[in-house]
This record gives sequence, structure tokens and C-alpha cells, in this order.
Amino acid sequence: MPGMAANPSIFEHIKLDNSRFDTHWLSWQIPIEGESIQDYAQRMLSHIKHEKPILIGVSFGGVLVQEIAKLIEVERLIIISSVKQSLEIPKHMKLARETGVYKYLPFGLLNYINEIEKLPVGNIIRKRLKLYKQYLSVNDKVYLDWAVKEMVCWNQNEPMENVIHIHGDMDKVFSIKNIKQCIIVKDGTHIMILNRFRWFNEHLPELIEHGIIKEKNNVEN
Repeated sequence: MPGMAANPSIFEHIKLDNSRFDTHWLSWQIPIEGESIQDYAQRMLSHIKHEKPILIGVSFGGVLVQEIAKLIEVERLIIISSVKQSLEIPKHMKLARETGVYKYLPFGLLNYINEIEKLPVGNIIRKRLKLYKQYLSVNDKVYLDWAVKEMVCWNQNEPMENVIHIHGDMDKVFSIKNIKQCIIVKDGTHIMILNRFRWFNEHLPELIEHGIIKEKNNVEN
């Protein structure tokens, strides 16, 4: 499951052996008015066709797969660049929840990417805009308003049992200082599923099959 507003192409560089794994990409659906993330997870079950699947979710997608895993038996639950309990959510998100300010954030700005590209901006900004267009394609306002609310208001007192949490030590969205019991990817950022895909191609098979990585350089904190 991709992250907030992202399409499944964020996994395009993740190459798993087809003879060992049957891979399915999940996509965000537009939420129904008043739908909780728990009800949304129930609706997403219609897109999961196998018994005891291995669920992998990135960022907000990691939150969603945890909710799905409460509804069905899973073989493995893996979250990437995400959180597994409310205590790991950063303070500014908690403040947004308490004040309700998330209701007034200008998420419609995603619709202006095409217009911004026409401006005389530098190459770095232009490359970043290109990435946004390619991967952040779910820009429906109903979805965005719902997703932000469900993320900042997510209530999970204790981590789910046996969840495998992979996190970068340079993640600026969910700071590593708030994260406990995870596999740390050195120099990994919030978008490491894109720019550290070689790490995932090397280690995901072992995590999927055995739930552990036998390597000294990846430690838990």
C-alpha cells in the first residue's frame, strides 16, 4: 500500500522474484463521506484476494495495512517510513489534531503543480515537481481531507504484535527519535522506498520469508 496521495508506482523499483512471490499493488480509493479508517480498511478487503497475505505499507499506507491486519489473518505485516502507535506521531501532528488546524490546510495546492512547472524555476525544483507529478497523483480533495484527518487522529495505544517496522534515520516526517523497535536504514529518508530501493530488493525477501535480517549493520533501537 503506497503512502498518502501516492500511487502504486512508488514500488516500481522493488523487484521480487516472481517464482517465490506473487505481488499485488493496492491503490487508494476515494473515501465515503464520514468513513472511518476502520471502515475504509473493511472496504479495502475486497481488493485482497489471497488468504493470509503479507501486507506491506508505506507511511500512511502503513497505518492502513495495520487496520486491515486487525480484520484478517496475515502471514506478515511490514510497515515502512510509518508509525505503529500514537506515541510515535510527531508533536506537530498531535497539535494539529488537538487544535483541528488540519481542517484548514491548503491541500488543493497539489492541483497547481502543472502551473508551477511553467514558471522560471530552477532545475532542482523542476525535478522535484516531476517526482510529485509522477508519484503523488491522488489529489482528490475529499481523499486528501480524509487522509490527513485519519493520519493525525489515528489512535493506537500499543503496537500490533509482530509488526516489522523499517525506518530511515533521516526521516523528516516521522523522526527516528520517536520510533521504537524498528529496523534502521542508515541515511534513509521518508522516500527511501524510491531512493534506497536496492536496500529493499536485498532485504525484503528475507523479511518476508523469515521476519528478520541477519546483518550487523541494521540494528534496533
